[in-house]
Amino acid sequence: MMNKMASAIVLLLLAIAPLSHAEVKGRVSDLGWMTGSWSVALGPMTLEENWIEAVDGSIASLVRISGEGKTATIELIVIENKGDTLELHIQQWDPGYQPRAAAQTMKLIDLGENRVGFEAITPGGMKKLGYSSPAPGQFTIDIVTADDKPMQLQLSAK
Repeated sequence: MMNKMASAIVLLLLAIAPLSHAEVKGRVSDLGWMTGSWSVALGPMTLEENWIEAVDGSIASLVRISGEGKTATIELIVIENKGDTLELHIQQWDPGYQPRAAAQTMKLIDLGENRVGFEAITPGGMKKLGYSSPAPGQFTIDIVTADDKPMQLQLSAK
């Protein structure tokens, strides 16, 4: 009796295991809700995200952190179709167009109505990065840094 129960548990675990590692499917065309210009004050600085329309398998954003008469950071984010899923590429520059670090690549881990989430597959400053729009005119960025610190930024339409 015990062997039958153990065998049944093993079979159940084997049946469930592929589901837990299943690739999340999605297309750039699912991300039209991200399009627009968003901003939030960060002390004396302002973070702006400017997402252009999804076209031909990609959507992109130019990000700028500026204030006090200077630009502190420029960032380019590109999300593109990769087979049946999505891949995000992110690169940041300091003033003078000096790369802050190597570009980072992330894979799709969550996709739903007005939300998308990614997880790092190459080293960089973030383990996870997610976007959502909980209501019209609102844009939320959820970050888990490389050292496991969660951050959330609440942006508004410009």
